[in-house]
Amino acid sequence: MKKSIALLWLLVFSMPLSSQTAPPATQLSEMKRLDYMVGQWKGTGWIEQAGRREAFAGTETIQSKLNGLALLVEGKFKAKVAGKDEEVVIHETLAVLSFDEKAKMHRFRTYLVNGITGDHEVRLIEGGWQWGFQFPAGAIRYVVKVDKDQWFETGEISQDGKTWRKFFEMTLNRVK
Repeated sequence: MKKSIALLWLLVFSMPLSSQTAPPATQLSEMKRLDYMVGQWKGTGWIEQAGRREAFAGTETIQSKLNGLALLVEGKFKAKVAGKDEEVVIHETLAVLSFDEKAKMHRFRTYLVNGITGDHEVRLIEGGWQWGFQFPAGAIRYVVKVDKDQWFETGEISQDGKTWRKFFEMTLNRVK
């Protein structure tokens, strides 16, 4: 009886392992197009909020996960804040960049330290990629361009979808 139960458990727990199939070639080839992002990046930038431009410095760490099916993106940025002697973390994020085979598009799922999350469409462009989102007063778009070991990113905002104003710029250099 004990052998029968042990055999049953072995069969039940091995089924999920045997049912896993190789990832679709399309997903792997689409994600391979973003391999150049993998690495440790460090640099500076600025963001304009409430009419004031503030400088920041930080890192982005990009790791290939699940045998190349996804990129894990971790960002952490610090800035000097009034009333503080040391720099403080002003932006911390975790994101997953992947290819959705059903929708035939790359997706960028973002998670911010303040609890805000998002699921965004990514459009590959010459030398990089673009993503953005809508909000009640308009839209925001980010453009990431990578040239060898330098990452240049801009953020723009629009209230009408036609006129765009830059509010963010960042330059990072690959350190690993």
